[in-house]
Amino acid sequence: MQVTAVDDGCDGPKLHFMTSADTVLFERIWSELGGAPLAPDSLIWTGAERLLLSAYDVAGFASATVASAAAGIAAVHSVRTGEPARAIRVDRGHAAVAFRSERYVTPIGWSLPSGWDPLAGDYPTRDGWIRLHTNYRHHREAVLRVLGVPESREEVARAVRGWSAEDLEGAVVGEGGCAARSRTATAWAAHPQGQSVAREPLVAVTALPTSPPELRDVQGPPLAGIRVLDLTRVVAGPVCTRVLAAFGADVLRVDPRGFEEVGALLPEMTVGKRRTFLDLRATPDRLAFERLITGAHVMVHGYRSDALERLGFGAARRRALNPSLIDVSLDAYGFMGPWANRRGFDSLVQMSVGIADRGQQATGADRPVPLPAQALDHGTGYLLAAATCRALVRVLVDREASEVHLSLARTAKLLVDLGDSGEMRGPDMTPDEVERCSETASTAFGPVTRVRCPVRIDGNDPCWTVAAGPLGVDAPVWR
Repeated sequence: MQVTAVDDGCDGPKLHFMTSADTVLFERIWSELGGAPLAPDSLIWTGAERLLLSAYDVAGFASATVASAAAGIAAVHSVRTGEPARAIRVDRGHAAVAFRSERYVTPIGWSLPSGWDPLAGDYPTRDGWIRLHTNYRHHREAVLRVLGVPESREEVARAVRGWSAEDLEGAVVGEGGCAARSRTATAWAAHPQGQSVAREPLVAVTALPTSPPELRDVQGPPLAGIRVLDLTRVVAGPVCTRVLAAFGADVLRVDPRGFEEVGALLPEMTVGKRRTFLDLRATPDRLAFERLITGAHVMVHGYRSDALERLGFGAARRRALNPSLIDVSLDAYGFMGPWANRRGFDSLVQMSVGIADRGQQATGADRPVPLPAQALDHGTGYLLAAATCRALVRVLVDREASEVHLSLARTAKLLVDLGDSGEMRGPDMTPDEVERCSETASTAFGPVTRVRCPVRIDGNDPCWTVAAGPLGVDAPVWR
């Protein structure tokens, strides 16, 4: 693939003919997704490399995963219209900023709650470090039950110091909570779950013959008319579905009645989507959910692998309701191995796989040091969008309906396998870089400054037509 890289610095454009690290990574990802090589000059990189301070090439990882989402959307548009795939453009700085988008949401004239529960964070045990994730009430209560202390960070810290990291991790997880001890990369490689994840593909796909839906001859944005059922939370899944929404997909997010999402994320992660509540234990809501599955083209879900099965909506039932459904799922620790059903989040996976330990070594710090962004979440989100689009191409061209699986832990392996510099490298982004990639927008909560969608396709500008807002405000129906 011929690639044109452009440095749009103060001295004017410069062409670089050496293949960059993010180009190599993109080609690897695109090949694993089954994408055909792109046409000459159809992938255009702009801006400098290494814009996030880390021992790992997080910025290159950001650029490559954003490029994969863009290439996927461009491929769907090409199939639906019969036109050649349009060129995609990846601004390296914009991709890096977008990987930290949740921290750059700035309310105008109002205020956001904290993004973290007061008890969440890293704690020293008697033999190492552990991270407790308590952003959701039931996870916080699990930690407090195990430790037998009141809701006080000081009391939690005091109790944690009396535990071994391994025992406390097991106890919290066994109680239905979320925790991860800090492991080295070597320890993770020897762990049964680390070995299981190492054997998984980056994107696992199972394809079955089907009759394709009528989705050609698109008018408008590349994904116009495609209905996406969104059962995801927090960051990775919502990143995927908001990218699809930015290019015209009708995205409907479904949450349990009364569910409380992390409030700080709502203005950022609900943009572009309608939102509804359903109780899948109640007959009327179960029937509504069945109608949504039947009418959907894509379903993206981030529950543990056994959760929908226990509710009577396992993979076989979903396929019976909609034989052409593209079924996309993600989890924290992979779909095989002893931790296949373990709860987890980006910050926990970084602890488990050795990334936070490597950051501690690189900085000489006295505690685990995470990546400069929730890169596993964002990277997996853009990979999910790319994989969804590749599945749309398969259903339209090959008449195959796909089941697609990704995990944060397998995405972490992709990043770690790139190697690291052995030291913290940058430079980091400046406020001017963030401002250049931002826009002012309306939300149901009030106006905000936020990061623009980093995915760029010639002739198809991203556009979110549904304002961000609270959950559960829309009817459970397709438009």
